[in-house]
Amino acid sequence: MAPRRVEFRGWACRIERAFYGSTGRIALPLYDIADGSPVAVATLHMPELMLAADEVVIKDYSENEGLLDTLVAAGVVSTPLREVPSGFVTLYVCRCLL
Repeated sequence: MAPRRVEFRGWACRIERAFYGSTGRIALPLYDIADGSPVAVATLHMPELMLAADEVVIKDYSENEGLLDTLVAAGVVSTPLREVPSGFVTLYVCRCLL
């Protein structure tokens, strides 16, 4: 599948469906379109969390703040299916649409 393009924090990015090697779960890295350098990783790898094969955990705080809305608007992920508290932050479980 071809990568999707998104605009995030002033960067034109391509986002690809990749996988975390240890579990095969979906990872969503973003790369700068201009030079291919990494910009962010939208997902968190939480092997202890029960997820369906097409679900991802989205990090939408700190340097990733606003990324959830960007990914939903671009059709990369669904609106959140549920929230997961983690320390002082909330994570979002979404369905990957790539």
